[in-house]
Amino acid sequence: MTSGPILIGIPGTTLDAAGRAHLLHPAVGGVVLFTRNFESREQLDRLIADIRAVSDPRPLICIDQEGGRVQRLVEGFTRLPALGVLGSLGRSDPQKALDMAYRHGRVMATEMLACGIDLSFAPVLDLDRGSCVIGDRALSGDPIEVIRLGKAYLAGMHDSGMKTTGKHFPGHGSIVADSHVDDVCDDRSLEQIAVTDLAPFRELAADLDALMIAHVVYPEVDPLPAGYSSRWLRGVLKGDLAYRGVIFSDDLGMHAAKSVGNLVERTRLCLDAGCDLALVCQPGDVDELLGGLGEPLGDAGAAISRLYGRPTVNREELVEVDREGIKEWRRWRQSLEELGAQSWRENG
Repeated sequence: MTSGPILIGIPGTTLDAAGRAHLLHPAVGGVVLFTRNFESREQLDRLIADIRAVSDPRPLICIDQEGGRVQRLVEGFTRLPALGVLGSLGRSDPQKALDMAYRHGRVMATEMLACGIDLSFAPVLDLDRGSCVIGDRALSGDPIEVIRLGKAYLAGMHDSGMKTTGKHFPGHGSIVADSHVDDVCDDRSLEQIAVTDLAPFRELAADLDALMIAHVVYPEVDPLPAGYSSRWLRGVLKGDLAYRGVIFSDDLGMHAAKSVGNLVERTRLCLDAGCDLALVCQPGDVDELLGGLGEPLGDAGAAISRLYGRPTVNREELVEVDREGIKEWRRWRQSLEELGAQSWRENG
């Protein structure tokens, strides 16, 4: 059986008959989980087991567990600080910030893998330079600091057994508008972007197993948003940067993704441009896309198999660590939560 290139959102906390049918559709290769899919650890275990049991090869299960304001699973999990907190710490204690970046990636990934989630779309490698949607989701406004802390974060994820996903190539952080609700346009030249927003992706390309592409138009490079642009994906990313990892679109239901046509047209265009996997996160959009597809989209099994989680600590071992009160693991979790709480107090 093949795996399709579409990763879908499902509506609730259980996998109903419609959800099973969607996962069995030949265009679908996996699921993206959201807060709407979670009410307890026990319920999440059942949901993930049901998703995994639907087909063989099993669906890829993904989530956004960045920390800060983008943390889908909170109750029963480490409350992770926003990545921007690490950058703030780096200004006063660069070495501690590096250590905390590693811990952040390691703890986040370990907890997700222990639940059966393969991949968290992390870390954000955008720059914090005025975007209303990026902001403190970014490690810093300085590309050198994003590279330094980002490399440590990626190492933490890899040591847990999770693949890494940098986002949002080639950079969303320098434009104010939010691509979820607005069209976003960056008028700078490729040369200007290359020395700022693009730098972390270029320098960390060898450490990245996957990249997610921004729904941003860079008209000096291509009139199409980057996720639909073969100039960006095949020319700059695969050619100039020699990137060899998996390429994700961002959610094709976002406002800034709609400029090129309906969902079927968007999906085919992003795949033709060079994306390996496309996200369609809202259940209504999933119904529309799968109902409108005619010609098959092809097999994405090779890309998906590269991204399966391979945890270095299984669920039973992690439960045992918590029960026995292993000091290192407890200290790592506590230090991240204290760092986040300190930030919330300072900003509150």
